[in-house]
Amino acid sequence: MSSVTLELDLPEDWAEFNMPPALDARLTTLLDQQDQSGELAEPERKEAEALCKLVDMLALLKLRAERVSGQSKP
Repeated sequence: MSSVTLELDLPEDWAEFNMPPALDARLTTLLDQQDQSGELAEPERKEAEALCKLVDMLALLKLRAERVSGQSKP
């Protein structure tokens, strides 16, 4: 497996990285729809998967930024 190293300049408020509200609301809508109907149409399932990957990526960035800065959020 190959790896890629990225160097990013983190803003002062890196700990506040969150999913944008509109995307968070869309993901919630899709997950609620899935809970109610039991499944999503293919395009909606792909959209939900992409949004979940974005959530995971933001969480990983926050954790790595905490590790690099030596800080942890309570």
